[in-house]
Amino acid sequence: MTTDLHLLEKNELKELLNKGWMTHDAMWFYNCLKECGIEKTNKINKAAIRDMSAIEIKRIQKTVGAGNPTTFEELKNLFDSAMEIATGKFMKYDYHSPAHNIMHGEWKSCFAYEGIKALGVIDRYECGIMLRIETWLDTLGIKYEVQPKITGCMMHTNGRCFRDYKFFFDK
Repeated sequence: MTTDLHLLEKNELKELLNKGWMTHDAMWFYNCLKECGIEKTNKINKAAIRDMSAIEIKRIQKTVGAGNPTTFEELKNLFDSAMEIATGKFMKYDYHSPAHNIMHGEWKSCFAYEGIKALGVIDRYECGIMLRIETWLDTLGIKYEVQPKITGCMMHTNGRCFRDYKFFFDK
C-alpha cells in the first residue's frame, strides 16, 4: 500500500520528523559513548546542544516573525511556538505559567532518561534537554533564574523532572 504524502497531516509529519531527529540524536550519543566514554560524550553533547539550540531558536523566531521578546507575554508566545515546532507528542511534557514572569515545566516521563538508562550510564549522564531551552533563553538575551539547578538527570535521582523559571520583565 502506498500513501500519498500530500495526505499526511501536518502533525503526523511533524511527529515523524521529530522522532527521526531524536533517533539521530540517540544514535549519535550511543556511538560517541562507545568511542569516547561518558565524560567526553557529556561534554561534546552539551556543546552540540548549545550550538544547535542557538541556531534553532533564531530560525524559529524568523519563521514565526517574532523579534526578541521584551515582555513576558511576547516570550510566552514565542516559547509556545518553539515548543509546538520543536517537540513531539512522545516527549510527554507540560508547561504553564502559574504567575506573571514564572514558567513551570514538568515531564511525565522522559525519552532521554529511558534511552540513557538502557545504555547503563544514567548515573553519570548530564541532561541536555533543559540545556536546549536555557540556550534558547540565553540566545534571546532573556534574564532568568532556574530552580532547581541540576547537572545530572533529575528523573534518575528524584523520579520526576521539573524546572521553575523566573523571568525579569517589567511588563
